[in-house]
Amino acid sequence: MSSYLADFPSDVPDQPELVTCERAGDLVWLTIQRPDVMNCLSFPTLRRLRKLCAELAQDLSIRCVLITGAGDKAFCAGADLKERKTMPAERVPHFVKNIRRVMDDVEALPQPTIAVVNGFAFGGGTELMLACDLRVAAAHAQFGLTEVSLAIIPGAGGTQRLPRLIGKARAKDLILTARKLDAAEAERIGLVNRVAPPGELRKVAEGVAQAIADNGPVAVRAAKAAIDGGCEMPQPQGLEHEARCYERVLPTKDRLEALAAFAEKRKPKYVGG
Repeated sequence: MSSYLADFPSDVPDQPELVTCERAGDLVWLTIQRPDVMNCLSFPTLRRLRKLCAELAQDLSIRCVLITGAGDKAFCAGADLKERKTMPAERVPHFVKNIRRVMDDVEALPQPTIAVVNGFAFGGGTELMLACDLRVAAAHAQFGLTEVSLAIIPGAGGTQRLPRLIGKARAKDLILTARKLDAAEAERIGLVNRVAPPGELRKVAEGVAQAIADNGPVAVRAAKAAIDGGCEMPQPQGLEHEARCYERVLPTKDRLEALAAFAEKRKPKYVGG
């Protein structure tokens, strides 16, 4: 992640206001701040997201990362099509490369990530939430990999991450028809983990994030790594990968703290080591 700047044309500006980073105890909120254009992803927005991911990956005091969009209309509507329309042809490959890399950067974060879907999530917006570990959606949220309706295909991981999440047949249904689905259907087919009642999205999402953060942070990161790596392997190799991940937690103070807390009938105090 640290070499992300090499992927951008030199004239793409650094605009911190496009994506804000808010620390709340053990949690961090990343918020795309472009509600006037449905929080779509411009070149500078991609640069900002990649910078933040590079920084977060190095800060293991953060126990969970929540990603959302400003306002209550859109989580993210994907690529900024107005920008793309006027983009010189030679810059398009750089843009496509970076929107893919953003998704990879999010997926590669050692901390668990939660997409907090506060509205429309179309195209690259759906791909962004697919790159997260968990997805919590507002009741009015809508989803769709709509790229084929624009004569392109999902190119930021959608054709790979969606079938791994909901199955090949359902993924083909959504991608090939370009149809949109609501939050209730998304939850039913496993695209989102939870749907929050109206007005309670942040509360529900933070509840999930805090439940994660209350656990042993080294163990949480190791469990994520075991699942992500092992599920891409045949089961015998996956079990070996799990064993290697388990070895990370054996020498930790947190493991000993958990045993002491159990014996003393108290809540453990994990320090992340």
